[in-house]
Amino acid sequence: MHVTSRSLQKKREDGWMSIPQGVPSCPPGLEYLTMIDQLLVKQKVELLEAFTGFETANKYTIKNAAGQKVYHAVEDSDCLTRNCCGPLRPFDMKILDNYKQEVIHLNRALACDSCCFPCCLQRMEVSAPPGTLVGTIEQEWSIFTPQFSIKNAAGEVVLRIEGPFCTMSICGDVEFKIMSKDGATKVGKISKQWAGLLREAFTDADYFGITFPLDLDVRMKAVMLGACFLIDAMFFEKSGNEERDRPGMF
Repeated sequence: MHVTSRSLQKKREDGWMSIPQGVPSCPPGLEYLTMIDQLLVKQKVELLEAFTGFETANKYTIKNAAGQKVYHAVEDSDCLTRNCCGPLRPFDMKILDNYKQEVIHLNRALACDSCCFPCCLQRMEVSAPPGTLVGTIEQEWSIFTPQFSIKNAAGEVVLRIEGPFCTMSICGDVEFKIMSKDGATKVGKISKQWAGLLREAFTDADYFGITFPLDLDVRMKAVMLGACFLIDAMFFEKSGNEERDRPGMF
């Protein structure tokens, strides 16, 4: 795709991060992630959903630590599953660059959410570019705290995520620790950030911060972004603006 200097200048004026150049062996669209060790994910407030409880497709803006836009994310799901299945709904998430090209694709299949049955575990696939699997997020059976394994395309565990016993977001941040594959060392975090009383009470529009090692493979950074969306759906998505926060995995 030919991009003129004028269009690049316009993107910078619109608050978009500049595309790093000359990054070898990097999936197209992930060049941004080579220079990033932190992402900020902000969900757009949907007025129809806030006032009526009618579930609409989620939309997000993804920025770097300097506040520059890196990606947009748009949920792809149908009206029936959003309003009948609520937070358990299956969905695809399209992550778009500043030229509205899809660079990362997330897929969450329909699965039950129950701590009582090890067969009812959540899983999300991450492809970058779309059609090329780069990794998965797989829930591990646990009663008291959320546990996830982060795997590469070969199915090998690269990182783990450990959540807190209480995921209630009232008056404070909720932190999910990103751990080394042996679970011994904390290397980052995914944090649900307190967004204020009115926003927390009447919408499910969330703020998240993601930190990871700067030298982490860009494919795994893309998978960590997918993990953020899975955690949001499992623990912070409301059904009809009804609060679902709960202790442990109950």
